[in-house]
Amino acid sequence: MAMLEVKNLGISFEGLRAVDDFNLTIEEGQLYGLIGPNGAGKTTVFNMLTGVYKPTDGKILLDGEDITGKNNVEINKEGIARTFQNIRLFSDMTVLDNVKAGLHNQKEYIYSTLTGILRLPRYRQAERAMNEKAMELLKVFDLDGESDYKASNLPYGKQRKLEIARALATNPKLLLLDEPAAGMNPNETQELMKTIRFVRDEFHITILLIEHDMKLVAGICEELTVLNFGQILTSGETSDVLKDPKVITAYLGE
Repeated sequence: MAMLEVKNLGISFEGLRAVDDFNLTIEEGQLYGLIGPNGAGKTTVFNMLTGVYKPTDGKILLDGEDITGKNNVEINKEGIARTFQNIRLFSDMTVLDNVKAGLHNQKEYIYSTLTGILRLPRYRQAERAMNEKAMELLKVFDLDGESDYKASNLPYGKQRKLEIARALATNPKLLLLDEPAAGMNPNETQELMKTIRFVRDEFHITILLIEHDMKLVAGICEELTVLNFGQILTSGETSDVLKDPKVITAYLGE
């Protein structure tokens, strides 16, 4: 059974068809890319997969379960986490607290408001466990030495890593990365490629990413789907897709 199966997904905004008849199958453990020119509908697909938008038609199956139409909190609990094209950290919170925010959807760290106000033993136990788990994740990304920094004080590349760490804190089985290399220099992009591979291999997570940096795409994605004007242009193994004349035309024009 596929980890993610998307069948005939589509969405319209005020009569405008933004995505039409979108199909996608991703196997467990795959590192899959969704590419296409600006305005092709890639982020709209991500927004449907994560419950930001409700599809007009079609189905989304995660491990065989129909999650179509669920909201973003419900879908996150089902096992899908994402990062954003424009980094969305809690900039005035510490690096540690940003990751702890991602842990709050898990039962073992939940406590009542009253328990928190009264600082009861359950509160202290949960907070201690969250601190330990968050520091473990920060260590993976070499951010443990900056755990008490404000998130806004981290360099850009480390902010990207922190956003991935926070997404992983929600314990996903499928991680969606929306243009993770945006704004990065070549050295940061190389480092990011290693990080993405590491996350997939060490955390046993399936990854779907949107990216415009073709070196990164060619370097880590096993398969690609190309979207153009809201419709699939082609899908297949990365090397074949990137050589397809239709894809080259879509990116570079006639």
